[in-house]
Amino acid sequence: MYDMIIIGAGPAGIAAAVYGKSRGKDVLVLEKNKVGGLVGKVSTVTHYPAIVEGETGETFARRLLEQAEGAGVPIRIEEVLSADLVPEIKTVKTDKGAYQAKTVVLANGGSPKMLGIPGEDLKGVRLNAPKDGKDYAGKEVFVIGGADGAVKEALYLADLARKVTIVCVEDELACIPEFKEKVDHKDNIEIMPHSSLKAVSGKDGKADTFEFIDNKTKETTVITDPEAGVFVYAGIVPNTEQYGQLELDPAGFIVVNEDMETSVPGVFAAGDIRSKKVRQVATAVSDGAIAGINAALKAGK
Repeated sequence: MYDMIIIGAGPAGIAAAVYGKSRGKDVLVLEKNKVGGLVGKVSTVTHYPAIVEGETGETFARRLLEQAEGAGVPIRIEEVLSADLVPEIKTVKTDKGAYQAKTVVLANGGSPKMLGIPGEDLKGVRLNAPKDGKDYAGKEVFVIGGADGAVKEALYLADLARKVTIVCVEDELACIPEFKEKVDHKDNIEIMPHSSLKAVSGKDGKADTFEFIDNKTKETTVITDPEAGVFVYAGIVPNTEQYGQLELDPAGFIVVNEDMETSVPGVFAAGDIRSKKVRQVATAVSDGAIAGINAALKAGK
């Protein structure tokens, strides 16, 4: 029995846990994979106050873990299978046990969106820039997506790959001006506007042929290159499939009030999983702090 259970150990979840613990609450964090969430998988962390020079997703995640451990927050690597959130005492079941708490903070973010195209599961597709980038040094890579996250990873890959092609559905990159300017100064980055990756094929489970479509002209371009790789950054899908008791927006994100409380009393949501316009590390931490403080107040003495 806990005062607070936090599901998810990304920036929002760790912030909620640290703030809850600082208010004398008995806190438990449940995390499916490892501390850091999606930000732990990015090449660089930018635009966050007071980050250290050269901050990577990996180093940021490691310091999140160290801070949680320093605060005495227990973190268990377990997959949540179900959550009964409506009763006054909430029950969360995992692949290793069942836990109860007075309040729950949902901070388990989202999963990378699938493209839903043939060949997406072939080797060489859906790669991760900091993990797989070095394997494509001197080769051609395709980055799917034109928003901030995609372009930031494209810039990282441009220092490794021979050529980087950014494939975006918009007429131009949808990222911030800072990243656009950096792209303009990279001779090996090419933009494929108003286009999509339509299909991937290959032999022996390895991608070697990539078919792109111009969404305006409907013309297709086929590129065959057995050494090329595809890095997909096409947004996220909220991990809310187990939270049918809560009010969700049309896209499946959790609706909350200014206290980060959901439609069910005692249940809070923070970070990428909640309905909002801006999804950044800074907003996730802010959400987590607000959720942690209010969950602690709700848990009472």
